[in-house]
Amino acid sequence: MKLSIREKAAYGLGAVGKDMVYMLSASYVLYYYQDILGVNAFAMGIILLAARVFDAFNDPIMGVLVAKTRTKWGKFRPWMLIGTILNAVVLYFLFAAPPALNGAGLVAYAAAVYIIWGVTYTMMDIPYWSMIPAFTEGGKEREGLSTLARSCAGVGSAIVTIITMLCVQGLGGGDERTGFARFGLIIAVIFVITIVITCVNIKEKSNVSVEAPSVGQMFRALIQNDQAMVVALTIVLINCAVYTTSNLVIYFFKYDFGGEGWYNSYTLFNTFGGAIQILSMMLFFPLLRKFLSTIRVFYTAFVMAIAGYVVLLGLTFTSMKTVFLLFVPAFFIFSANGILTVLTTVFLANTVDYGEWKNHRRDESVIFSMQTFVVKLASGVAAMIASLCLTLFHLSSDTSEGVASAVGSSSVLGLRMTMTVLPVIGLFVALMLFSKKYILTESKVEEIARQVKSHR
Repeated sequence: MKLSIREKAAYGLGAVGKDMVYMLSASYVLYYYQDILGVNAFAMGIILLAARVFDAFNDPIMGVLVAKTRTKWGKFRPWMLIGTILNAVVLYFLFAAPPALNGAGLVAYAAAVYIIWGVTYTMMDIPYWSMIPAFTEGGKEREGLSTLARSCAGVGSAIVTIITMLCVQGLGGGDERTGFARFGLIIAVIFVITIVITCVNIKEKSNVSVEAPSVGQMFRALIQNDQAMVVALTIVLINCAVYTTSNLVIYFFKYDFGGEGWYNSYTLFNTFGGAIQILSMMLFFPLLRKFLSTIRVFYTAFVMAIAGYVVLLGLTFTSMKTVFLLFVPAFFIFSANGILTVLTTVFLANTVDYGEWKNHRRDESVIFSMQTFVVKLASGVAAMIASLCLTLFHLSSDTSEGVASAVGSSSVLGLRMTMTVLPVIGLFVALMLFSKKYILTESKVEEIARQVKSHR
């Protein structure tokens, strides 16, 4: 039975809420603790990276728990609901650090709360994405839902990217610490509402029965699914590039673009970029798919992203008197990011059928636990890179508008190289890996889907 409009809308709405939460944490936790609370940038980098290493063990275990779950509500929805409620509570405390804490106490608080945030986010994120193969058929329906969900996730990310600093200033009356606490609470409430709507309206339809595996069997299944591993590594490299830039862009506008109006330029840039990313998922990607295969669209997006970074680097050596010049590289980078985000989810969903065809077991939760892990790993690595950049190039944590003029030219140059050259290197490596190792063309996916269906 085909998915109804209500089911598609409910699933997409859940993606909006959950990615609003994720983007708030991924893009602003370093800024909140380093610039606002004064925690050492290197210490924050260690915390963010360590949390992601912890997730290397936590995420596959969560995949096992989901696979073993048997309830009258299915195996996905109970975890989605529990994880969402817990994560929403932790999100608030992540951006509402007690004022009495400072020094080592504040560092310990940041470490504990951020690790708990990652655990609870995993509890809902793995079952959310794992549902795609469980209630869709392969091919166009799955690709269509993956595109919709990733587009909606992009909307959630873009909304947070655009409005965060404006809302923080408004809600806090100029006090960013208060503003972040209140904004975090609002986002947490929105998160719970959207996932509740998803859980009420979506139900998995797959009747595939598999024996619940052990943790050891799960790891072996991941290693044996070579296509899932290729996609996972590609996602890590792409997201490391994207998150490195997104973590540093606020510092770029403050210390490099500069001027008293840097804050307004930063907001305008994010508004444009967010809109382009949404359009790329909802308009550019479907348009390209009319003429190109998914793999060719994937390569096109890589070329766009690399071109955008090259143009951005070139523009940083000009006077940059107007933010509108930066819209040119932003168009290519944000468009590519939107398209790549959709396609990596489609490719990962295809590896579920591939794994069943090759290994004779269907491991949705485990395969998609890799997506959760690798995206969070990428954000941790990117945050570590950003914190090293801030530390090595002596970029101050002082948030006053006059600081930018005091930053030396070597510091600005280091910032430019970190947020442009490193991402390009990462994208090139991802492109080479994918082109040499990924074999699931559209015809191959259709052939595998037919064989899997006949075996059932």
